[in-house]
Amino acid sequence: MTTITKTEKNIVETELGKIQGYSHEGLQIFKGIPYAASPVGELRFSPPAPREVWSDVLDCTTFGPYVIQSPSVLDMFLGKPKPQSEEDCLTLNIWTPKTDDANRPVMFWIHGGGFMNGGGPLPLYRGSSLARRGNVVVVNINYRLGVLGYSYIPGVTANIGMLDQIAALEWVNKNIESFGGDPNNITIFGESAGAMSVSTLIAMPAAKGLFNRVIAQSGAAHPLIYNPELAKKSTDRLMSELGLEADDIEKLRKLPVKEIIKAQNKITMSPNLAEFLPFSPRIDKETLPKHPLEAVSEGSAKDYELLIGTNADEIKLFSALDPNLSNMDEKGLYKFIKNIMDMFGENGTKVKHLLETYKEARKGKLSIKPSEILAAIGTDFTFRIPTIRMLEIYSKHQEKVYNYLFNWPSPALNGRFGSCHAVEIAFVLGTIDLPKMDIFFGKGADAKTLCERTMDAWLNFAKSGDPNHKNIPKWPVYDQDKRATMIIDKEFKVVNGYRDKERSAWDDIF
Repeated sequence: MTTITKTEKNIVETELGKIQGYSHEGLQIFKGIPYAASPVGELRFSPPAPREVWSDVLDCTTFGPYVIQSPSVLDMFLGKPKPQSEEDCLTLNIWTPKTDDANRPVMFWIHGGGFMNGGGPLPLYRGSSLARRGNVVVVNINYRLGVLGYSYIPGVTANIGMLDQIAALEWVNKNIESFGGDPNNITIFGESAGAMSVSTLIAMPAAKGLFNRVIAQSGAAHPLIYNPELAKKSTDRLMSELGLEADDIEKLRKLPVKEIIKAQNKITMSPNLAEFLPFSPRIDKETLPKHPLEAVSEGSAKDYELLIGTNADEIKLFSALDPNLSNMDEKGLYKFIKNIMDMFGENGTKVKHLLETYKEARKGKLSIKPSEILAAIGTDFTFRIPTIRMLEIYSKHQEKVYNYLFNWPSPALNGRFGSCHAVEIAFVLGTIDLPKMDIFFGKGADAKTLCERTMDAWLNFAKSGDPNHKNIPKWPVYDQDKRATMIIDKEFKVVNGYRDKERSAWDDIF
């Protein structure tokens, strides 16, 4: 149990007023710091507004409320957010070695969860280990999720959750020096929707100049995600479910939030494959004028070093829990891949070509069972190929671009998950030793060594834009000739052209 010791040295002056933190195991910790006004009433579905100045010392020794959200498949493994009935959720948390003038690098974590779930207070996301090991300042945040953060009514509301993230970054830029951090050395990093978030922030005009480096874990800017027409369709369905006119934002603001979330759940419980992530960032002329890939191709991210990668078996987190996918036969596999190809307007020829390519590339090395081929293609379609597209475009404008493939298997479900989505998080943040984390992430000497080496790579990148350190092989930058990938497992090793046959099969698809 954490012992909270309140002393004068734990009081920090921010631009809005004084806050009280606490000391624990060599760190100073501040929780639930408000970075924007409570997004209720007229501020619901609106960009974050400035918080009013307070006169008393604000107690920041406990986490603020989780964002109101739907259940998640990861709750059973990564921790379930406590139920919340309020919307006053725009807070951030800070772990720092000392509130001095040392100007330490700042690592700004954005949690994942499909833009529907998660929150900074989850034990998995605690910043203590990184802050202590690397002598850095770690920040993590809450931001509005689902309908509350990503409803899309053209000209009325769009990308509100992204604007929350920008408001939090603005707060950090203005205040982090008081917490021993350097506002001129900020790395934004995140996983899944958090990785999509950092990939989106590099294309948002309002975020320019607020950070210096980017780490994206399992979530690049997918070509299919940012379509505003699909976003409007999801929001229209929500309004219809609530019995409102499509653009009646005023009535939507007045409804009880539980009623809104209930309607949201009806829409998202059975999503169409072509409409995955129904509430997520969208192209919008005011906030996100161009698809991130287009913006990056034009040089929007040329000043930000990039570390980006995926896990070997991303989709198994979801397919292993679905009997229809884990027990799929050849007929079902063909149908599933055809549904993916239909999204690109491709015909049956491409389906056959993909299936033949993956089976041939894996023959004699990896399983070619339908469920395994599905997992490989699903992982590449959803995560690896979008990441490669980002790498290809990014490396034309920025020299310091690094790629990784995380290959440590989760022990959960007797190993059926493989190296699935989210399994790298605890190794990056150093939270593998927290209670019950071993169920999903594993334990033992190899896990400890992997965690230390991974943390050091992320820390070095945050400090210098280069992840190399003495305990791993030389990590080369990514280019389209060698396509160097650092395989992160019990041992680290560099592979050029990792699964290149499978990669090239997507070249004329997207």
